Amino acid sequence: MATVGVITVDDDESFRRAARTVVSSTPGFEQVAEATSAEEAIEAALPLGPDLVLLAVALPGIDGFETSRRLRSAVPETVVVLVHAGEEPDPQAISASAAAAVLRKDALTPATLRALWDEHGEV
Repeated sequence: MATVGVITVDDDESFRRAARTVVSSTPGFEQVAEATSAEEAIEAALPLGPDLVLLAVALPGIDGFETSRRLRSAVPETVVVLVHAGEEPDPQAISASAAAAVLRKDALTPATLRALWDEHGEV
């Protein structure tokens, strides 16, 4: 089984740290990069071709919805999961984002990471 390469994108260091822990605790997953903005995410994704991107909805500058569209356009095989801390994001914005799924930040665990990949990743 191939390792699932993950990029975490969030300007919140505590969430990136928590996500790093979850990813490293999930067998078959590896954190390949982190980013704090849309621009950093796209710059990291182009050469790495990550399997999965955990992408914050709220980012400074370009939001997660637009970042998701840009990532999916640049690296179409990448699975993007939007993560948020507050209320569920607008369903139309989610649909237009090309993200595979949406997850509350506090729901990210090794089990949910595995389930997301099993549902949306390559088989």
